[in-house]
Amino acid sequence: MNSRETKYFVHRDVLDELRLEEVAQKGSWSSKPSLSERVKDSLRCSLPKVKRIILSWIPVLGWLPHYSIRENALGDLVSGCSVGIMHLPQGMAYALLASLRPVYGLYTSLFPVLVYFIFGTSRHISIGTFAVISIMIGSVTERLAPDSNYMVNGTNGTEDLDIDARDAYRVKVACSLTILAGIFQIVLGVVRFGFVVTYLSEPLVRGYTTGSACHVCVSQLKYIFGVKPLRFTGPFSLIYTLVDLCKLLPQTKVPELVVSLVALTVLIVVKEINACYRHKLPMPLPIELVVIIVATIITHFSGLPSKYYIDVVGEIPSGIKAPRAPDSSLFSQVIGDAFAVAIVGYAINISLGKTFGLKHGYKVDSNQELVALGLSNTVGSFFQCYSVTSSLSRSLVQESTGGKTQVAGVISSIIVLITVLKIGALFEDLPKAVLSTIVFVNLKGMFKQFMDVPSLWRTNKVDLLVWLVTFVSTILFNLDMGLAISIGFSMLTVIFRTQLPRYSILGNIPGTDLYLDTETYREAKEIPGIKIFRSSTTIYYTNADMFLEALQEKSGIEIGKLLTAKKKHDAKQKRKQEKEKKKAKKEAKNQKNASPKSSHMSNRSFSLKESEMSNRKISAETKGESAGNGIALSQTQTAVNSFGKGQANWAYQPDTSMSDTDSYAGCHGDDSCIPQLSQEGDEDNVKTGESRIHSIVLDVSTSSFVDTVTVKTLKNIFNDFGEVDLDIYLANCQACVVDQLETAGFFSDSIPKSRLFVTVHDAVLHILAKTGQTDFVINISCNTRM
Repeated sequence: MNSRETKYFVHRDVLDELRLEEVAQKGSWSSKPSLSERVKDSLRCSLPKVKRIILSWIPVLGWLPHYSIRENALGDLVSGCSVGIMHLPQGMAYALLASLRPVYGLYTSLFPVLVYFIFGTSRHISIGTFAVISIMIGSVTERLAPDSNYMVNGTNGTEDLDIDARDAYRVKVACSLTILAGIFQIVLGVVRFGFVVTYLSEPLVRGYTTGSACHVCVSQLKYIFGVKPLRFTGPFSLIYTLVDLCKLLPQTKVPELVVSLVALTVLIVVKEINACYRHKLPMPLPIELVVIIVATIITHFSGLPSKYYIDVVGEIPSGIKAPRAPDSSLFSQVIGDAFAVAIVGYAINISLGKTFGLKHGYKVDSNQELVALGLSNTVGSFFQCYSVTSSLSRSLVQESTGGKTQVAGVISSIIVLITVLKIGALFEDLPKAVLSTIVFVNLKGMFKQFMDVPSLWRTNKVDLLVWLVTFVSTILFNLDMGLAISIGFSMLTVIFRTQLPRYSILGNIPGTDLYLDTETYREAKEIPGIKIFRSSTTIYYTNADMFLEALQEKSGIEIGKLLTAKKKHDAKQKRKQEKEKKKAKKEAKNQKNASPKSSHMSNRSFSLKESEMSNRKISAETKGESAGNGIALSQTQTAVNSFGKGQANWAYQPDTSMSDTDSYAGCHGDDSCIPQLSQEGDEDNVKTGESRIHSIVLDVSTSSFVDTVTVKTLKNIFNDFGEVDLDIYLANCQACVVDQLETAGFFSDSIPKSRLFVTVHDAVLHILAKTGQTDFVINISCNTRM
């Protein structure tokens, strides 16, 4: 059957909150254990519980015993070798970003990977060095250990740089920052704070990584051109560095530039070939490793360092150093940077982990990922590693070459270990310019994120603004301050979205129980005498005042002026009544003092005067009532003129013909009775104000909670609008919101639960039946037409 022909029919009573509680049997049916039961359960010890806790904290014990060699071994072996080969050039290249010697990048590609194998929950991500984290580490190491602090007097009155002392202190700084970042991540994971990453939206993360890629790019230009720009810190340091680089371009070392361009060309061409034939190749060509080997051989046998003064990697010590505790005295200087590194590293790690988890159908625990990453950093810091996270390029290779589990990570670590123990010293003549080109080529994916700008322009302008502000702040104010600014701005967008909701007046689609925005849907017709008002977001303390203002604007009712006019009118009536009483007393006193012989005439005269006074009083009351209506008309017109959007409310008169508990005339308890507006003038009557507004329905379906300010605002709306004889109703209120209203003491004799209805349609049917507006309904059908 065609979906357009599908129909449904509804037959039920009109339900307010009291009737709903009776019909649906509202009660506390939650099976959630009490606090005391939860405490007892947490203290209770059993073998299954201990096993469950151990497996949750050490996931490798859960999946490794069930590891299938036949299904997974070959894929993990090929994947591990591919990723291990990528670890070598990337580890050495990214160590330069951290302003450390290349061997520390190899250490970072070894120990943290083994720790993540034990505690991680993702099967496909590759933990290790990453460009963004490396540049964040480098900004701290260069700030706390600048070259200027290690200048020593040399021969002939010149100053030399003590490279060994500088690099040793930079390693201390990097290790201290890393262990502090790891502690932050472990603590956040233990307290189940993994949801913190939800505050880093995708546009924010992508804008931040794109800005970081620009920092990475600029930091490597000095190796490509062979120049030594000054070190700048603080805001606008990237701009100052670029300006200084431009000034030093005439001093470019041509041999290093040639080496860079040749390596860059080879890398780009082969990587494009890998991308074009990735489905046909069993594994990507390890062009980065090939370029490193070839460049090292050519440089060594051609004597390029001595002939052309090409800057090379230098000494790479073989073997692994004994573990050493990081320097805790540096914690106070790096605590802010450590928290930024912890959050950014986790955000990148969990986003990649969840992506692969969804693709391959397994769960990635966000809290356990925090613990695993924190332990990787903490343990790694004792072995002179710096902070790690997952790499997109290596993770894609690990997944695309058949990797099924983190066994691939262990195999990649073995390859790195062999390199560190035996063949690391062979790369001492590797030009740093070649490592810089590897960094450049691997930034391609990040620079592709500039395409987010036109995409977000078409889809979501607010997300585009978050992306641009994050990118610009990261470029101008460096990585740490840029992250803080971008998070603050992202939070502000959420606040502004809730403070600037869309307010709507709803109308009925004839023949249905649908109530839609009259400004969006042409067929949505307002019910004469009833205003249905809705906000697009939750009502709470930041937008409660705006909710009241928008209600007055949309309905054309300026409640403040109406209340003032009503008070003036009541005071005037009271003065008139007091004046009439005084006059009546005075005339009665005069009659009492009159002569007895004219008593007959006096009585007759008094009777005539009393009749005249009675008629005069009735006339005055009629004029007063007319004047009261005139005041309401005047104030409503003022409201319409001042807002320009509201519709005239020509009279406020209470309708006491029926109470809230009276029966529904004409509907017979059928909620599917659909009011259809008269097509001959009723719509025009509403627009011109010829049908007075007597009821307002507040659709609160978008509210997920209420605070004390919201409760007070709703109470004021009920009380103030009731003063001018307008009935207020609530509709579509969620059960949790009803409970919060009850707890806050919202319901009372003046605001009974009978003013709260299950749907807007229930409220409208109740109002129509109560006021007896049968002249506005031309056909009430008990079938809901779709």
